[in-house]
Amino acid sequence: MPKIIPIKELKDTAKISEMCHENDGPIYVTKNGYGDMVLMSIESYEEIHRKEQIYKDLEIAESDILAGRTKPAGTMLREIKAKYGL
Repeated sequence: MPKIIPIKELKDTAKISEMCHENDGPIYVTKNGYGDMVLMSIESYEEIHRKEQIYKDLEIAESDILAGRTKPAGTMLREIKAKYGL
């Protein structure tokens, strides 16, 4: 369940920091009853960013497959071994 707090609670920064680290997801901040900001720990942000990068890489890989820019695994392994002298 998402954590939602009013903007006036941002005055207690130590409490906000603690909440950010206790919650895996973001904390939604409201102003006058409407969504205004989102807060999260650096760890949570970096995890989201890592997942986003994985999705982008998978999208590139899928487009390569659809465009036929692939090689058989055995061929690629031989090329890598030759390139790095393995």
